[in-house]
Amino acid sequence: MTGPAGDQSQDFVADLAEERAAFARLQTTLPDMFRHIFPDRTAPRTVVVLPSMSIDQDVMSKITGAHLYEERMLGMLMLLRLPRTRLIYLTSQPIPETIIDYYLHLLQGVPAQHARARLTLLTCFDSSVRPLTEKILARPRLLTRLRDAIGDPGIAHISAYTVSALERTLAVRLGVPLYGCDPDLQHLGSKSGGRTALREAGVAIPDGAENLSDAAGIAAALADLKARDPGLRRAAVKLNEGLSGEGNALFRFADAPEGSDLLPWIQDRLPHLAFEARDMTWEAFQAKVQEMGAIVEAFIEGDEKQSPSVQFHIDPLGAIDFVSTHDQVLGGPGGQVYIGCRFPADEAYRLAIQAEAAKVAELLGRRGVLGRFAVDFISVRRGGAWHHFAIEINLRKGGTTHPFLMLQFLTGGAYDPDTGLFRTPAGQPRFYYASDNLEAPHYKGLTPYDLVDIAVLNGLHYDGTTHEGVVFHLISALSEFGKLGVVCVGASPERAEALYRRSVEILDREHRMT
Repeated sequence: MTGPAGDQSQDFVADLAEERAAFARLQTTLPDMFRHIFPDRTAPRTVVVLPSMSIDQDVMSKITGAHLYEERMLGMLMLLRLPRTRLIYLTSQPIPETIIDYYLHLLQGVPAQHARARLTLLTCFDSSVRPLTEKILARPRLLTRLRDAIGDPGIAHISAYTVSALERTLAVRLGVPLYGCDPDLQHLGSKSGGRTALREAGVAIPDGAENLSDAAGIAAALADLKARDPGLRRAAVKLNEGLSGEGNALFRFADAPEGSDLLPWIQDRLPHLAFEARDMTWEAFQAKVQEMGAIVEAFIEGDEKQSPSVQFHIDPLGAIDFVSTHDQVLGGPGGQVYIGCRFPADEAYRLAIQAEAAKVAELLGRRGVLGRFAVDFISVRRGGAWHHFAIEINLRKGGTTHPFLMLQFLTGGAYDPDTGLFRTPAGQPRFYYASDNLEAPHYKGLTPYDLVDIAVLNGLHYDGTTHEGVVFHLISALSEFGKLGVVCVGASPERAEALYRRSVEILDREHRMT
């Protein structure tokens, strides 16, 4: 006999099935839009920018100023260089007009007033630790204003930071397709699903185990790993839905016994994992393992080691585009937390990792993945040769997305997959160093206006004539958290890093002058 609870469950299943079907119908409109609207710079279109961090909010809370990461997609304002493009940017809290003005003045050949008239900013006025998309869905009047701002849904699409069930619901409510991966495929971007897909694609991965759901499974996997490689010094334990390394922890095998004593020895020491996230406890980590699952993998050791990544894009017609390669700059207690990146990856291996990652891209293309994604590697030099181990698939925009988009938008250039270089329209190569974590306690109190003033006084800007310079982001995080993002573009890797060092020196000096 079915009671009220059973009826509600059946209704939910029916509603979810109906939503999935409606979303699938919406997505079928993207190919035609991609053929006819995207290539025409004068075609009217509306882009809804949805920078929602729709991932585990407990993990997000470990990142300083996490709610302000919504500003990382402000580079999308450069789409306003297209004269009949309208852009709607959604946020949890209002963005200061000083920041909007800063970005609009990066547009070349388009008066800032003309661009501003085609930009709509909508905000929830809600700084709570919830995904932005969830906040929007909870505000019917805001949804109505959003629909009104979109106008004709036939020329509109949503560009989201990540795509979860929340973004699918919003797309269906708005009747607007979403340029991103179907949330039903998001398991491919989890740590466990990623290892499975990487293995299927035929790329090398670290030894390990996936689909672990409790402490006992983790301990057993660690014991098996050590038994297979008695010389193993460390292993990584990673939450399935961790972000930027904040869901990772290290286990050390120093003085580990052998044989039957190994497993209980690991069980005793498991609560003392070295967590990457600040304030993480074993109790909280264990609860997250039970909630979302985890993996264990061998920690790749090496005196000369890098953490490169390869970015791809699959368009609505199914074509795979090589987007970029990066060397990630990592920090944190165990060197697993994303700090920034260098573009492109080292010349010694960037084409090699691109070729390996292409195998993964082809697999994901066959599975129906759409939009931007990345494959992360650990690369270690042994015996004069580089060896590469794929460790993760990110089915979303990431820390390397916005700096590359800025380079692309500002220069009008393109990436050459044959050389792994980015060239301006004049054929000049360009490089950058980017960080989301230019952070110091003495930066606290600096307002967006202060930063713009410092930049103008000291020439910290992007020069469109030389295609070199500095662009800031995460500007709203500066005053409260003493944190800032920056992209430094140069004609050489050395020039890009010199611009970064100069930016830090100037910010530190200006602090001392106040």
